[in-house]
Amino acid sequence: MLNPWKTRVLQANLVAQTLIVFTGALVRVTSSGLGCPTWPECVDGSITPTSAQTQAWHKYIEFGNRMLTFVLVAIAIATIVAMRGQRKSLRTLSYGSMAGIFAQAILGGISVLTHLNPLVVAAHFLLSVGLITVAQILLWRSYEPTDGPANLAVHPAIAVGVKIHTLLALTIITIGTLVTGSGPHAGDSADITRLPFDPRIISWFHADLVVLFIGLTIGLHIALRATNAPARAIRGTRDVLLASALQGLIGYSQYFLGLPWALVALHVLGSAILWVATLNLRMSIATRA
Repeated sequence: MLNPWKTRVLQANLVAQTLIVFTGALVRVTSSGLGCPTWPECVDGSITPTSAQTQAWHKYIEFGNRMLTFVLVAIAIATIVAMRGQRKSLRTLSYGSMAGIFAQAILGGISVLTHLNPLVVAAHFLLSVGLITVAQILLWRSYEPTDGPANLAVHPAIAVGVKIHTLLALTIITIGTLVTGSGPHAGDSADITRLPFDPRIISWFHADLVVLFIGLTIGLHIALRATNAPARAIRGTRDVLLASALQGLIGYSQYFLGLPWALVALHVLGSAILWVATLNLRMSIATRA
């Protein structure tokens, strides 16, 4: 068990990796993705926005999101420092957070240089999901006393169901990037490349998977209660159901209201929060002595 300040650093790392998803979504839904039309400079010859650029608020939104990378780097450095002297697995995860941030910055630059190609933008988001995963595992493992083998605290059949549940969540998030890549929020006010999917059909497919996910969560909740599983695992299913309900409400609202940008941004943030809840459930079914 870490001392309180180290735990707060790891918590800050998780929160920061989650919130950067929201600010990235704001860049996209406000059509600010090419507010800085090149990379690593904002415009040719200048790292920062210039007065010659039109639509000032777009360039400042995009540049502001770029600057948040330095906040993530600072937190990642604090995480590495906090993990000094800890178990090798924790130190490795802390280095992984730093490496992922630099990879994310490079991929973000590629997305700009490819004029917001939707597949590159999707990969940019999915890498953020990976960084959230690393941050969450690091925080969770910091509470465990050892790196010994994990011992199941639930029935093996339930453990299989939880693994399927996690994979389904990741599939839903991935399909969600295809929905966004096919829809109207291209990230820039210009007419740029979109994915060749019918937005309605892929949105329905995405929604059907969500219904399946919620049904599986309910089934896991019932099974965990019936088998007297640990309270933390039962709480995990409740948290996933709550996050799913909120995410579903936002998702259907944005669909029927014509995809207002504020709801789209909240939906992206909700996907990150739902993923954190899903990971919590996945890790709650085993213990390390």
